[in-house]
Amino acid sequence: MSPTDDRVGAPNDRVPADGVPDDRVRDDRVRDDRSSDHYTCDLAVVGGGPAGVAGALTAALRGLSVVLVDSGARLGGQYFRHPPGAARASTPGLDRFLRQARALGERAEVLLGHQVWTVTRDGDRLTVHCQTPDGRAVAIRCRDLLIATGAHDRPLPFPGWDLPGVLTAGGAQALLKGNGVVAGGRVVVAGTGPFLLPVATGLAGAGAEVLGVFEANGGLGLARHPVLAAGKAGEAAGYGLAMARHRVPYRTHQAVIAAHGERGLESVTVARLDADWNVLATRELACDTLAVGYGFVPQIELGVELGCETRQDADGMPVLAVDGHQRTTAHGVWAAGEPVGVGGRYLAELEGRIAGLAVAGEPVPGVLARRRRRMRAFGEALHHAYPVKPGWQGWLRDDTLVCRCEEVPVARVRAALELGATDARSVKLLARPGMGWCQGRVCGYAVACLAGESPRPPRRPIAQPISLGALADLELKLDTP
Repeated sequence: MSPTDDRVGAPNDRVPADGVPDDRVRDDRVRDDRSSDHYTCDLAVVGGGPAGVAGALTAALRGLSVVLVDSGARLGGQYFRHPPGAARASTPGLDRFLRQARALGERAEVLLGHQVWTVTRDGDRLTVHCQTPDGRAVAIRCRDLLIATGAHDRPLPFPGWDLPGVLTAGGAQALLKGNGVVAGGRVVVAGTGPFLLPVATGLAGAGAEVLGVFEANGGLGLARHPVLAAGKAGEAAGYGLAMARHRVPYRTHQAVIAAHGERGLESVTVARLDADWNVLATRELACDTLAVGYGFVPQIELGVELGCETRQDADGMPVLAVDGHQRTTAHGVWAAGEPVGVGGRYLAELEGRIAGLAVAGEPVPGVLARRRRRMRAFGEALHHAYPVKPGWQGWLRDDTLVCRCEEVPVARVRAALELGATDARSVKLLARPGMGWCQGRVCGYAVACLAGESPRPPRRPIAQPISLGALADLELKLDTP
């Protein structure tokens, strides 16, 4: 099988069509005889989306023992999130991905429902620590690690964003694709970036009345990059036709700047904006659901804790720095997909394949390297075309919550700045934003902007929440000879 071949091998009857392996063991070299909760392998992959599955399958096809870990119930990540028995046409490319997932299940260990919370190093070996849904601690000892953890929504605060009925665009998409749940009846989609289009068309196609898509930037953001945009023209036209069919208005230079309601969302304030997102005029629109998104935050906690260097992406977000083989600056650690820069599922899959080849010690064909450069350039062009402008801070009132976990309003953040706080960390120490359940994943970007700095790499030794029982279980197992 050549590195550019899309075939993934023959089907296996033990692996269902939705890509979830029925029994886990595919390689006798993987499981550690001491305990069913200990594994040893050549390569551990964290993340079961396009990048992780492509990297794991590429490495497994070249003879490496591989363990892939994902917190979801099914492989697919955010893009290929799907319910059991989903129609293949529900998401472009899903059928091909499920063939890859099936082939991976035949050749590697796939651990679903396992939440990775840290990775430790012992010499040249790495240990991935996970927690199962029932609280058991699982350890995977590996020579190499591929971080393919994806990204999550980047929200901006505004008055009323904590009301029931207000959710992120990714959240609305996840409910629809993963569970077949339509977020509401009368829906407004707002924010910036092309991700708003599939969210709106998906909701409209599922029966929701989508009252409009409000894009804070212009609608021709890629006009200055016609060569890069040419490959996406067909996809954009498809979304345009779907929106026209469902009579979904698309409005540029407009944004939702406030949400209103008593016990739930009842209406939103839509504003017409200037080039810096300052408000020019407003109107109110009745609705019961708002899906809002302003880009994504790459999940790089595991890489940062292992000492991987970071760089600033085109949108100002910190991402893991990698070389042409997806190798980070930490020994034995590789990264692909959104952790090295948000660029879409095609780029994520390509980077996963490159990483799998490199981990296996095989050269990366020039065609793959050139394709990656072209796709990465398109991703950067999108960041420049759909930036977050500073005018959003003018939408805030003193009582607008910035940190919903700790209920920290804008007034308290501004008071911390007046007291002498000079960066997001000092604001956090004085006013407590980012000290709640999400540990700054939701409010971190906004707090950094209010403090006048770019977001910094996260410093979370525990990448995901874990129970004290799992920690105790882990300690007992590590002490067992």
